Amino acid sequence: PDLDLYPEKERSAIDEANEWIYHNINNGVYRCGFATSQSAYEKAIEDLTESFDRMDSILQKQRYITGNNLTEADIRLFVTLLRFDEVYIVYFKTNTRSVVQTSSVLNYCREIYQLPGVAETCNMDHIKQHYFTSHAKLNHYSIVPRGMDFKKHLAEPHDRN
Repeated sequence: PDLDLYPEKERSAIDEANEWIYHNINNGVYRCGFATSQSAYEKAIEDLTESFDRMDSILQKQRYITGNNLTEADIRLFVTLLRFDEVYIVYFKTNTRSVVQTSSVLNYCREIYQLPGVAETCNMDHIKQHYFTSHAKLNHYSIVPRGMDFKKHLAEPHDRN
């Protein structure tokens, strides 16, 4: 296909972004949610919050996480951000930041969500059902919170034209 999410000339920037995004955001939400001590949680939420702010700062200045082109780093980040407000804030105690309350991040997510073929792959009911019923230690009765209908926010027009 014509889509190259890992172009040769951008690999260094993509790899660098993937490094901090994976450790502090993608895996950071799990470090918060599965922390077994207050100090482990505090370290994880600090790393996550700092990286969320770093992402916000980057997206205020440029279209995508590594520049002007959609890359693998954006896809990796998007799948975590898709779940952030509806699942991770509630379930994994990552409530220091919110996608919906961070304009640059919300509009970034909207743009990716509205790309052809993406919205159809985002099944929020399945995502929530999976998370909230998979970990008996975190949610003994498997209650699935209603949430804010994040997909409704993603379907609204973005401001990135």
